[in-house]
Amino acid sequence: MMSLTIRKIMVLGLIGTILLMGNILFVANWLSEKGVVEWAESIRAEYLTGTAIAVLAALLILLVSPRAKTGGLVRRCPVCDHVLLTRGSYCSECGSKAA
Repeated sequence: MMSLTIRKIMVLGLIGTILLMGNILFVANWLSEKGVVEWAESIRAEYLTGTAIAVLAALLILLVSPRAKTGGLVRRCPVCDHVLLTRGSYCSECGSKAA
């Protein structure tokens, strides 16, 4: 369930993306004039090697779901991710042990 703040941020981001896409040539020329393109190319050549990409991909794969251990008031089933409303030790949705 998304909060109102997240929805507002998404709408503002979508509006900004549409405006940016409508003026893409203007933005590209402006970035080229300021030297950002050459700076980004030098950074990519120096730091973004194949090894760095492999390490970043491995770290993204190894990230743990933030909902795995909430520690808050809401308990979830480890099998079906159903919200457990009762204090029982079994999930009412799939029947697995939710201790």
